[in-house]
Parts: sequence; C-alpha cells; structure tokens
Amino acid sequence: MRERCSAPEPEALQAAHLHGALGVLVKRREFMKMVTGLAAAAPLASHSQGAAKRLAIFDPSEANATLRPETDQRYFKAFFDELRRLGYAESKNLVVEAYGREQNTSGPETLVADIVRGKPDVVYAIGPGTAFFKKHTATIPIVTLTGDPVALGIADSLSHPGRNFTGGSIDTGPSIHGKRMELLREISPALSKLGCLFLRIQLDGVAGPAIRANSQRIGLPIAVSLLEFGANEDDYRRAIDGLLGQGANGLMVVDSPETFRNSGLIARLAADARLPSIGAFREYVEAGGLMAYSFDLTDLSKRCANDVDQIFKGASPGIIPFYQTSKFELSVNLATASRLGLSVPAPLAASADWIIE
Repeated sequence: MRERCSAPEPEALQAAHLHGALGVLVKRREFMKMVTGLAAAAPLASHSQGAAKRLAIFDPSEANATLRPETDQRYFKAFFDELRRLGYAESKNLVVEAYGREQNTSGPETLVADIVRGKPDVVYAIGPGTAFFKKHTATIPIVTLTGDPVALGIADSLSHPGRNFTGGSIDTGPSIHGKRMELLREISPALSKLGCLFLRIQLDGVAGPAIRANSQRIGLPIAVSLLEFGANEDDYRRAIDGLLGQGANGLMVVDSPETFRNSGLIARLAADARLPSIGAFREYVEAGGLMAYSFDLTDLSKRCANDVDQIFKGASPGIIPFYQTSKFELSVNLATASRLGLSVPAPLAASADWIIE
C-alpha cells in the first residue's frame, strides 16, 4: 500500500491561504471585542437610559428651588453633594421631584397624598409633616429627617424600624428642650416666663408634651403661639405679640423646617420685642438671634443621602436603622447680647462652638 501524499503547494498559494487564515483570525478577534464591548456597555446603557430613579422631596416650608440639586442652601446642598459622590446625577440616572412651598396650597397632608399618587421610588421627607405619609402609604420607601420616629409611630424602634421609613432623628429625648431652657436662663437670669413658637402640628405631637414636661421640671412657666405651614410675616408678628401679651419675657423657637426658613424674620422680631431668645439652628444666631443649641444637620443630611442610595440599590427601609443625632453645637451672638443689655457668663462663652461678635 502506497502512502498517499499531498503535493507541495506553490509558494504563492501557501501565502494566500495564510493571509486568509490571518484575516479570519483578525476578524474573529474584532468580533469578540465588539461582543465583549456590547456586553459591558449594556448594563451601563440600561442604568442611564432606562432605570433613572425617581426621588420625591417633601418640605412644604421651603421653596421648590431649594429642593433641587443646584441649591445653595447648606443642608440640601450637603444631601445632593453626597448623592453625586455616590454616583447619582439628574441628567443621567436620577429624577428629582420637588414638593415645596409652591405646591403646598391645600395643606401638607394633601401634598403628601399627591406625592403618593405619583409613586416615586423614594421620598425624602423633612420635618413633622412626615407623619402624614403613615396614613397614605405602607409601601413607598420614605427617608426622613424628623423628630422621634418611634413617638411619631413611623418606626418600631431606632435600630429596627420595621416599616417603610428610615432616616435621621434630631430628637435625643425630651431633655433637649430642657437644655435650651436652661441655657437661655443662664444668660438671662430674669427669665420668668418663656414664650414658645410652635408649628400647630407639633403642639400635640412629640415636641409639645416634651416642652411642657421640661417646663414643670425646671419650674419655668411657658406661653405658646402657634403657626401654620406657609406662615407669612404678619403671622409671625402676631405670634410674637401674642407671647408678649401672655407675659413672656424670653423666647424659644421650636425646631421645624418652617422656623428654620424664617430664622432672619424671627430674629428681627425678637430683637424688636427685646426678647432674649434661643433657637435650634446656627442660622438663627447668624441672622441676629441671641443663642442656638443645634444639631449637626450637615451630617444628618449626608446620612439620609446614603439611606436613599441603599434603597435605590434594593434595601428595605425597615432594616436600615434610624440614625439619632449625638453631636450638638452651642452658638452665641455677643452683639445681640450687648444690645439686650445681657452679659454672657465666661463659662458659657468658653463652651460655645460658635461665637458671633
């Protein structure tokens, strides 16, 4: 049996075959690169084009522009800056829906109902109006910056909320109000009746009972004036006049988004009435108020942004612990103290985190 052999190919033919093989190899490599590139790009394309997250922001005291990513308000800016750091941008994968003062034409509960009907992916809710969401939805995730969430009935506990709410709590218990009362009496020893400026929703909520209990504990009678969301300058003037009519010779501005937004107006009215006053935000002292004992809203705002991120990624709000603030700052305006004829005790001045001269 003879062995069958192929005749050797001419050199030109061998070269042609080699070129064809290389061509197939090159095309195959290009094809594999293209497939790999498409596979890698597909999740990015779907994330940016088809999966933008809808974030509704509820703060019926603030203007809509303040609730937008381009805001220059200190605390909302910290919130949006943190979201950007986490990879969210409105032009790519985030839709921000602002529900502020302009939408609050029929009251905050109606505004909450409007938000719930729109079914956003997450709501970021500021202030005591958060409690209205409990009535309207048990499914839409709510990240909130508010008072005691357990007392408000929106969480089973701080560590295990167990519902559709999580976020940050500015409430460290009833004693925070007593601390403010004592600080004001330290700088104004003649204080005999403390006027308290409340949102109406707070009076029978968490803040009201706590302030009444501290009033009794330290033996300082209180007078009360109530405000509604969206109160105007005349409303604030009537409220301050009402406190003076009840015999108040000092003022405590109860923390809320409404009083925060009107820090400058309240400071001016308190100065006109010659009322030593204490607020809950450093902005109040910067605007001319006498004192503030405040929580770190920048840190709380960043933490809320991280909660939003976790929920966007699939976490249930019920398993994300509420963060309770633990850092407080004392601010004192020495110029205002001087105009009121008050001297700031040296130990109090030494303990202040912010002194405005």
